[in-house]
Amino acid sequence: MARPGRLPVESTGEDRLVLHVDMDCFYAACERRREPELRGEPVIVGMGYEPGETSGAVATASYEARAHGVESAQSIERALELLARRETADPDAEPTAYYRPVDMSYYEDVSEQVRSVLSAYADVVRAVSIDEAYLDVTERTDWESVENFAADLKDEIAETVGVEASVGVAPTMSAAKIASDHDKPDGLTVIEPGNVRSFLAPLDVEDIHEVGPKTAAELAEMGIETASDLAAADPAALTDRFGERGRSIYRYARGEDDREVTPVGKPKSLSRETSLPAAQGDRETVREQVRTLAEAVADRANRRDALYRTIGIKVVTPPFDIHTRERSLSGPVDRPALVRSVALDLLTEFADCEVRKVGVFVSGLSFSAGDQASLGEWDDGGDGTGARSDSRPPADSPRLSGQTTLADFQ
Repeated sequence: MARPGRLPVESTGEDRLVLHVDMDCFYAACERRREPELRGEPVIVGMGYEPGETSGAVATASYEARAHGVESAQSIERALELLARRETADPDAEPTAYYRPVDMSYYEDVSEQVRSVLSAYADVVRAVSIDEAYLDVTERTDWESVENFAADLKDEIAETVGVEASVGVAPTMSAAKIASDHDKPDGLTVIEPGNVRSFLAPLDVEDIHEVGPKTAAELAEMGIETASDLAAADPAALTDRFGERGRSIYRYARGEDDREVTPVGKPKSLSRETSLPAAQGDRETVREQVRTLAEAVADRANRRDALYRTIGIKVVTPPFDIHTRERSLSGPVDRPALVRSVALDLLTEFADCEVRKVGVFVSGLSFSAGDQASLGEWDDGGDGTGARSDSRPPADSPRLSGQTTLADFQ
């Protein structure tokens, strides 16, 4: 855990921090979110399925349903043989499950809420499907603190969205994905730099990125059954058999993966945040942490040639109450002293609170250096900051007070 008043050291490309977030049985989790009485019960979501019918295929089966042999892509007819409908069967006489048709519009809405949380935790988010995404958090935390960082992310998804996620942490994308699947459901696995190859070694070769059942069968014919076998294989022989993909899976099995998490479009905000070792009630300790975070955020904005129209803070108080406060400027600026001053001013509201986590962010980003506003264009409330002097937003700006969800922290 990083000490108060001290940010983690900036990481290099050699110790990049990648998170893979995988929502557990996502469609079933969404149905449970909508119908809490389904929690803990076998739930089967069918594609092409209508209530009372036997057509269609299983899109998602909860872990409780999987325990009875129900699997994705299985026919609904076969699933019904394993688990009868709860509504029409006697649960005391035979195993039963709740069946629901796919509701993609609803699942996409829930997915967007999850992505709002992810966007608050990372500047670089790459969603690869409706229920999984990669995050590069190299500039948000360090290896000493990342387990707590990832645990907080899982908690916020559960608290603010109402679904569970498994998270894998590793220095590479391929290893992070394997880590997220290692301890499902609701898992958290961290693979530190230098340990990737040894972590992968005992795994079945099919667990390696880009190795499916067909490739695994062909590898078995070559005497390759584990990741360790694959890592020790002759790369030339693998290339002869599988083409360039053979060399790729060889490198993945050895923990070698130089792919970067690439964002889609420019970021909406830049932020830094850190957890405190314990709920911290010392006012000056928290203020010093905010000063350090503000300087880091302003420096990152400067390095990216980003101007900002809004400066804000995020404060988490026990047990896990999330608050954001922000102040809008009259035009885009690049002024580190202003970021520090506004952040500290917003923090005064929490002077008597214990603080578990604190963050500073800038948003309303502009990447055109010619757009910067001058001091004379601002509404100066007499406090010397050039920002609005109270916490009341103009009519067309986001709300600035009251407890918020992370959907507001972007």
